[in-house]
Amino acid sequence: MAMRRDEVEKGPTAIGTAATARVGELNALLGKGSAFEGKLLFEGTVRIDGKFTGEIVSTDTLMIGEGAEVRGQIQVGSLIIVGDYNGDAKASKSIEIKAPAKVRGTLTTASIVIERGVFFDGQCKMDTSGAPPASSGTPRRPTPTPDSAH
Repeated sequence: MAMRRDEVEKGPTAIGTAATARVGELNALLGKGSAFEGKLLFEGTVRIDGKFTGEIVSTDTLMIGEGAEVRGQIQVGSLIIVGDYNGDAKASKSIEIKAPAKVRGTLTTASIVIERGVFFDGQCKMDTSGAPPASSGTPRRPTPTPDSAH
């Protein structure tokens, strides 16, 4: 089938526009009945509806869907949990836990929402710095410089 000249000229522009419009859409899905073990690195939004064991790292959004079973370490920008999660998670922006989620572990984030009907067994740590926590529990004092010693 031959394309008209105006269709050929519109092709790349239309594709570029559609790709730009879909920035907030789902980039990957681990569907129900699927299982994966390992390390997941991603950009954009990823949804897990199956079973995942391992480590997940991103600066973007992870969704753990209803019926999902996720075990391991998570470090993302935003985290939305509706399924079953067991492990330690750090989200630099926010964590939302929605019913009927079951969460066990330590959650560290700047903003958290836990809906009624959620099972949560663990700790919440608020971290508004967006940076990894200091290794010691005591605040660091500035080191004196030779000019400030007197």
